[in-house]
Amino acid sequence: MEHTTLYYRDGSSDKVYQASLQPKDDGYVVNFAYGRRGSTLTTGTKTALPVNVDKARAIYDKLVREKTAKGYTPGESGTPYQHSDKASEVSGVLPQLLNPVEAADAVKLIQDPQWIMQEKFDGRRLLIRKTEAGIDGINRQGLIVALPPLIVQAVEALAGTFILDGEAVGDTFMAFDLLELNGWDQRFNPCLDRLFHLAELVGSDGPHLRTAETATCTVSKAAMIERSKAANKEGVVFKKHDALYIPGRPASGGNALKLKFYETASFVVSQINDKRSVCLSLVDHETPINAGNVTIPPNHDVPLTGDIVEVRYLYAFAESGCVYQPVYLGKRDDLVLSDCTRSQLKYKAAP
Repeated sequence: MEHTTLYYRDGSSDKVYQASLQPKDDGYVVNFAYGRRGSTLTTGTKTALPVNVDKARAIYDKLVREKTAKGYTPGESGTPYQHSDKASEVSGVLPQLLNPVEAADAVKLIQDPQWIMQEKFDGRRLLIRKTEAGIDGINRQGLIVALPPLIVQAVEALAGTFILDGEAVGDTFMAFDLLELNGWDQRFNPCLDRLFHLAELVGSDGPHLRTAETATCTVSKAAMIERSKAANKEGVVFKKHDALYIPGRPASGGNALKLKFYETASFVVSQINDKRSVCLSLVDHETPINAGNVTIPPNHDVPLTGDIVEVRYLYAFAESGCVYQPVYLGKRDDLVLSDCTRSQLKYKAAP
């Protein structure tokens, strides 16, 4: 295997690009990973099927030349992402998705001893499945994806087989639920039982794999909210202590809810503007609706038309549907068009 790690720094922009040439079956493949340094990288391949070594070498060399021509320079040798031969295959595993809760209702959940609380991480939602055959990452669509190598190494160090649910924040996986353990389905066990076994399995202080902190009483829940707000965290999650793990999102409510300290939504890029700006759109009964514009910061690549992106905003205007004070957070390769609906928006309160 041969790989190259390239870096790009310019002002606040700090990006990394990894390219690798690897043998596979009777040929060779060229894989890549890219993104902000310290973030969970986006992965892909330049060869859908293995090719001969000369063609693979030509693709690999061209890829490296293109990146260096754009200002990327070689840095210290890095470990490339562990590319999955099963990338984009259906895993058969789906995550539990949460409905939002308003701040006023969250106060009741803080005071209710039947509800526990965990931090909501501003990372990439992932499930990790470890079997005798190997380790797979699984995105929120249930598709197999590549994992950061340091997370893979941490998972390999754990005994047994299991499925974890959590978020990848850079090279660290924050586990917040346990779906299977050594062949036993945990989804029908109460939430607190699952978290007990999760803590026994993973622990809480690993550098690349750890369990999310859980608050169970009113005082600890209130303290977690204050700490999270002070640290500018995304929000918190409430789970009923005896709730089962049900894949998918309930039509309303549910036994697992999220409180976000700021609003975010997923949009489709409908047009590329001048000066690193793009037009945003949403779907309303299959009809595209304009949702305003957002500027792409220097530490992000400008997305392409048709890409799905995540944007933070203060509120939306009911008359136009456009978002106010949008802040670009990045591309979402784990969502589909039907996720980008107008129903995501929170509107400015009437005077």
